This record gives sequence, C-alpha cells and structure tokens, in this order.
Amino acid sequence: MIKSFFLDKKWRLWAWGGLAFIISSLFAQTYIDVKINEWYKDFYDILQRATEHDVSEFYDKIFYFFKLAIPYVIIYTITNYFTRLYAFRWREAMTFAYIPLWKAVDSKVEGASQRIQEDCKAFASIVESLGLQVVRALMLLIAFTPILWGLSSNVIIPILKDIPGSLVYVSLTASIGGLIISWYVGIKLPGLEYNNQKVEAAFRKELVYGEDDRVEYAKAPTILELFSGIKFNYHKLFLHYGYFDLWLILYNQSMVIVPYIVMGPGLFTGAMTLGVLIQTSSAFREVQSSFSLFMQNWTRITELRSIYRRLSEFEKSVGYSSNKDQDKSFFRS
Repeated sequence: MIKSFFLDKKWRLWAWGGLAFIISSLFAQTYIDVKINEWYKDFYDILQRATEHDVSEFYDKIFYFFKLAIPYVIIYTITNYFTRLYAFRWREAMTFAYIPLWKAVDSKVEGASQRIQEDCKAFASIVESLGLQVVRALMLLIAFTPILWGLSSNVIIPILKDIPGSLVYVSLTASIGGLIISWYVGIKLPGLEYNNQKVEAAFRKELVYGEDDRVEYAKAPTILELFSGIKFNYHKLFLHYGYFDLWLILYNQSMVIVPYIVMGPGLFTGAMTLGVLIQTSSAFREVQSSFSLFMQNWTRITELRSIYRRLSEFEKSVGYSSNKDQDKSFFRS
C-alpha cells in the first residue's frame, strides 16, 4: 500500500513531489485563513461602532476580504484537483503492484478482484481525503493556537480567567473527551464494516459468475441467501451508525455555542469588542475542529481500517513483501 507508491522509483517523483506541492498549497491556504481571522476583528468592530466610521471604511474592508477570498478559492480548487490526481496515481501504483503477484499465485485469494479494483480505489481516495485534512489541521493548529492563546486574556469567567491560554485548554479538553466517547459509541463499527465488505464481495462474485453461466450461478435461492446476509449486516451497521450520528450531531451543535458562553460575558462588561468576540469564535472553531479531526471523520476512518485490513490480508496471500519485483518482468512480457 505504501511501498508501491513512495518507495518505487517509477512513482517517486509523483509521490514526494506531489506531496510537497500539496503541503505548499495547504500552507498558502492557512496563511490566508489567518489573515481572514484578523479581518473579522476589524470588520465587526466597524459594524459595532458604525456611526463613528465613514462608509468608505466599510467598503474598504469588503474589498480587502475579496483580495483574500479570491486567491483562496483559486488555491483551494487547484489543490483539490491535484489531490484527486495524486490519489489516482497512488491507486495506479498499487494496482500494478498487486496484479502480477496475484496472477503468479496458484491458490485462490478470497475477493481478489474486489481488493484489486474497489479496495485500492477506496484506499487511495480515503487516504487522499484524510491526509489532506490531517496536514491542514496541523497547519491550522500551528497558526491558530497562539492566536487563541492570546485571545484567552479576554476571558472574565472566574474559573478560567486566571489560567493562561484557557480557551486552548477548553478546546483540547472538549476534543479529547469527545474522542473518548466516540471510541466507545463506535467501537463495533470497524468489525461491521469489515463483514460488510465480505458479504458484498460474495454477492458480487455470484453475479459476475452468473454473467458467464446463468444456469449454474445466480440462482434465486443463492441470490436470496447472499442478499439476506447483506441486508442483515446493513441493518446492524445502520443501527450503530445511528447511535454514532446522534452523538456526533449533539457534540457539534454544543461546540458552536462554547466560545460565546466563555467569551460572551466580556462583551456586556466592555472587556472586549464585538470584533474580538467574532475573531475568538473563528479561532476557537479552527483549533477545536483541528483537535477533533479524527472524531469528525470517524466513519471514514472506520471504513479505512476495514480496507487496510483486507489489503493487508491480500498482500500476505500473494506474498507482496517477498515478490515485490515480480511486476517489472510481468508487464514487460
């Protein structure tokens, strides 16, 4: 999964050069995010004291926002386009590393076609999506944690006002607590996802055989039995995802209001301006969402764990570690 892309000379430029490009693009996005966060303070301070400012200042701030937003949109679009290409190249590397080894093995490998075609595709796609988010989250933490730390000086709630960087600790505590609860709420999901891949593979295999021989395969009793297994597994999967979704929605809605609960009282005492409150809310959202990245992507991580398990089993079955040079001779023949 990793060696076929990052350690193969054929793909080294794409793997490492592409990774460097993606990181550079995310760095540019993070820089603009910080500038927009600063813009929030100035813009909302003008709105709070609108009668003390000229309308031209308002339009200047709007114009400055577009100077930030337009490059951000362009960089964001290019980054997403490139990461999709990057994921496809990764899938291509995995596919052409697996096929010759699979063909050279005499014994049957359960669900081999699915693992080469669908699992490689899903693995590359999910890693591309999650990897992008992880790198971006790390950059946002590096950029916004000092900002949120400094803004914590505006907290006037007795329990928190004497703690330096209190908002950072609130965000971290909420995220760790949410992650622990998510682990227990979704503890059965990886196993169910793995079983789901197996029953889907069995059903698809029967249908593929039925395309060539409709007399011996794809008979009604067999199809009903296989689909009943799919139905049973999906019902269990949906039930457990229902519990998890309930918890995740409750958590996300609660986090929206936290910075206002902590900072809001200061607005009434004059300890801060509206701009500072909005800036703090924005910074808190960036830091908290970065801390809780794995929690927010729990279902995708669950799916990735299932796919990783299946591909690891496949690599062992075809002896990938000991025969990884087989593909070079296979595709020359």
